[in-house]
Order: sequence, then C-alpha cells, then structure tokens
Amino acid sequence: MTVMSLTATLMAAKKAKGMSFADLEAAIGLDEVWVASLFYGQATASKEEAEKLAGLLSLDAETTAALQEYPTKGSLEPVIPTDPLIYRFYEIMQVYGMPLKDVIQEHFGDGIMSAIDFTIDVDKVEDPKGDRVKIVMCGKFLPYKKW
Repeated sequence: MTVMSLTATLMAAKKAKGMSFADLEAAIGLDEVWVASLFYGQATASKEEAEKLAGLLSLDAETTAALQEYPTKGSLEPVIPTDPLIYRFYEIMQVYGMPLKDVIQEHFGDGIMSAIDFTIDVDKVEDPKGDRVKIVMCGKFLPYKKW
C-alpha cells in the first residue's frame, strides 16, 4: 500500500465515522498530531495501536498492517510545499530559522533539537481580533560530540 493510498483510506474512514484527530487521541491515548502523522505515513503504530485504530475506523487487514510499517520520514512531496498552510511553516523557517538556531545555541551550546525525542502541541487561542494558532514544540537538546 502506498503512502498516498494509506492516507486516502484513513482519511475516508475517519470522515465516514465522523471523527476528528482529537476524537482519535481520546480513544487511543496518543496525541492528535502524532495520530495525524500516522495517517500521513510519517509514524509507525504498534500492533496494539494499529488494531485499536482499526476497530475504531473499521479498517481492513491490509491497512492495519500498513500502519505498522516503518516509514520513510520526511518524504512528502514536493520539497518546497505548495499548500498555503504548510508553506507558512517553510516560510517561518526561511525567516526565523537562523535566528532560532542562534538563540538555541546561545542557550544550549552547539547541537540540535531532536525530532525523535520530541512532542508538538497545537492549541487555539481565542482573540477578539481573530483566533490564533499556538504551536509548542518540545525536543530534547542533543549536543554535537567532539572526538
């Protein structure tokens, strides 16, 4: 099963059941962003997680098995995103990437923020001038090793 067909199958099943990613988070105990990443073939479910999701969404055996395969992460196309919302994240990194790198390194030293030992949360902040999106990323700092 290709990633595109997996995503289409999962999205159709979620829609048919009238569920949101927040509903799935509550039902299976995994964060809604992580569940969404699973839908896009960017995460791997354990057998138990895949079976729980299969039960909720009435998934077939092929789809349930595909949820347990190891993905090729970051392989979404195209390289420069064209979806306006996703492009904004690309734009944010183009504008603020180097400043963030410098500030992180001033606080922690030479290294990187892990995207493996990592969480991301999305919240809605109500504002009379227009609701705001609040995204909090929390990744373990990994210093570069000297040898």
